[in-house]
Amino acid sequence: MYTLAQTALERGETLAQTVAQFLSDTTVDYEPIYALESGWRLLPPITHPEPSRCLVTGTGLTHKASADNRAAMHKRQAAELSDSERMYVSGVKGGHPGPGEIGVAPEWFYKGCGTNVRAHGQPLLVPAHAEDGGEEPEIAGIYFIDAEGRPRRVGMTMANEFSDHVLEKRNYLYLAASKMRTCSLGPELVLDPDFSDVRGDVSIERDGNVLWSHPIASGEVNMSHSLANLEHHHFKYEIHRRPGDVHVHLFGADAFSFGAGIRLQDGDVMAIAFDGFGRPLRNPVRIEREPQRHIAVEPL
Repeated sequence: MYTLAQTALERGETLAQTVAQFLSDTTVDYEPIYALESGWRLLPPITHPEPSRCLVTGTGLTHKASADNRAAMHKRQAAELSDSERMYVSGVKGGHPGPGEIGVAPEWFYKGCGTNVRAHGQPLLVPAHAEDGGEEPEIAGIYFIDAEGRPRRVGMTMANEFSDHVLEKRNYLYLAASKMRTCSLGPELVLDPDFSDVRGDVSIERDGNVLWSHPIASGEVNMSHSLANLEHHHFKYEIHRRPGDVHVHLFGADAFSFGAGIRLQDGDVMAIAFDGFGRPLRNPVRIEREPQRHIAVEPL
């Protein structure tokens, strides 16, 4: 996809036109590949030849349920709004500016670079130093920065942002640390989706049975910020407009199992499905069994 995006820009074509020109007559059966029953495996919907040049970020508190969950973690007095609630309310009031206008900035977080991205079917890791790990069902925008430093939206895909909610609950200042985890994208990339009102479902499977499930909603009518406002506030930073870079930007979650009091176990499978975005994204949880190891730094 990285090469196709480059080629489309060089030719002055849409990405869909370029993809159509490179189709071959060779086909493989998708179903066993998706079911992990084939020698073939899906990659993430986009990768960068230099993974460090794929920036993985996101915006939080863009959905009411997410703001409610965060507020419940950190609220001190019933009569006062938490910082999370104030952030969400500011988005409701100023996150949908008119065309060409700039609205209020959303919460922003960093997840890492391309080495943190996993594909459909790959495990998401709870490292030894983590207190927990849990799914966050989201939609992510995929972007390519062209030779003039302009961000170009390649498409959108389903994502499991995967965070340490126990660490975050201890103190909201641990939010940044809670996000530094593997995450997953896919299995499919939609080049020009309808992002107005997207409905779906998230579920947790344990020992082959559905342990928990919940309907989810995303898209602009269900969010406190418009897509254009989220994109502006991410790409307003010059460092985010470096030619040749890829950006994966997560748009926020509507519901997750931690909010229902569920703690995931090793081997649980997280499944995310949004209408219009292809087959469900499925990833097992893997909990590192080794004890945490002290990282010593030595002078050169």
